Amino acid sequence: MAGEKLPARYQHIRKENKKFFNAVERLGKVAKEEGPLNEKTTHLIQLAAATAIRSEGAVHSHTRRALKAGAKPEEVRHALRILTSTIGFPTVAAALSWAEDVMT
Repeated sequence: MAGEKLPARYQHIRKENKKFFNAVERLGKVAKEEGPLNEKTTHLIQLAAATAIRSEGAVHSHTRRALKAGAKPEEVRHALRILTSTIGFPTVAAALSWAEDVMT
């Protein structure tokens, strides 16, 4: 997340809970390193999970990260649209809007 403007609340939590936050960040890194999926795919999966829990901030973050990892905007949109039959159109529509915040 270097070079990325992080939300103030996120920064505050990270500052107040350094050891915990370092452990969480390390866990995420190790989980990605332990498998065969590339960075783009992992961010698209995390984008789908963020959508499912209706986390606007995480959708913004994983959209940015997926794009940085080489995803095209249409791949981001497709990753979100294919969730419709699983999590419903209203949630997907919201996530598409949040992703567009980053892509436009």
